[in-house]
Amino acid sequence: MLKNLIKAGVDMQKIIFMDVDGTLVTDNGVIPYSAIQAIQTARRNGHLVLLCTGRSKSILFPEVIDIGFDGIVGAAGGYIELDGTVFSHDVIVKEDLHTLIDYFNEQKIDFFFESNAGLFASKSCKQRIRGIIDSLLVVQQESKEELQNWLQSFYDSLIEEDEIVREDINKVAFLGSDYPIEKISQQFSTMFTVIPSTVPFFGENSGEISLLGVHKATAIEKIIQHLDINKENTFAFGDGLNDIEMLSFVQYGIAMGNANEEVKRAAADITDRHDEDGIYNSFKKYGLI
Repeated sequence: MLKNLIKAGVDMQKIIFMDVDGTLVTDNGVIPYSAIQAIQTARRNGHLVLLCTGRSKSILFPEVIDIGFDGIVGAAGGYIELDGTVFSHDVIVKEDLHTLIDYFNEQKIDFFFESNAGLFASKSCKQRIRGIIDSLLVVQQESKEELQNWLQSFYDSLIEEDEIVREDINKVAFLGSDYPIEKISQQFSTMFTVIPSTVPFFGENSGEISLLGVHKATAIEKIIQHLDINKENTFAFGDGLNDIEMLSFVQYGIAMGNANEEVKRAAADITDRHDEDGIYNSFKKYGLI
């Protein structure tokens, strides 16, 4: 059934993988109308467009999903959904989650576990994030309303429970602290991939933890093999460190103009910034619209 995504009679159908934060969604939580227009037009032209994000599905809010996509790669490759059907879902085993809890508690690091059902926060994490959000809104007066809507949705997704270890956790995020992220990466180098957080306001030494060997490129490879799409017809758009494998893997890896410099070096092309019609301009350049 999933192979029905391939549209009969479409010449040179392309498949496009779209990062969310810093790519589709600007730093102020806004989705440019030009990006929505580009995605919807490309799909009408017969191309496939899939989200490919570090976010877990629980924080892919309606304003993103309602644009319309042919599938979702979530949790930085740990979750794949095609045409509304779950294709694969890699989760972190409970024993390893307990190991992370003990470690973070010992180092006094706030964190939350991500699943498709919500974000399960450590005891002081939600309170700390409330403080971060309130401080951020004070200095972001120009786009305060849009930013507040996005941040409130994120905050509301945080769940505080006595027991946060679950069967469906696919990713972990931790907030900034005085404890170096390099030490966290070394500690778990044989178990997980640890990268700096793709959410800047989480602070210095904040980061994201995903399953070792699972990333956006591994998910893309599974998808194009399943759908029997040639790699030469693959595009990806991204801006953050968790996009490097994806941009390097696809035929046309395109970094946003606001992307990290390391990401730009990994890309085949660089478009304009996310808030300067970067997606629309690139779709136009490559004949997708």
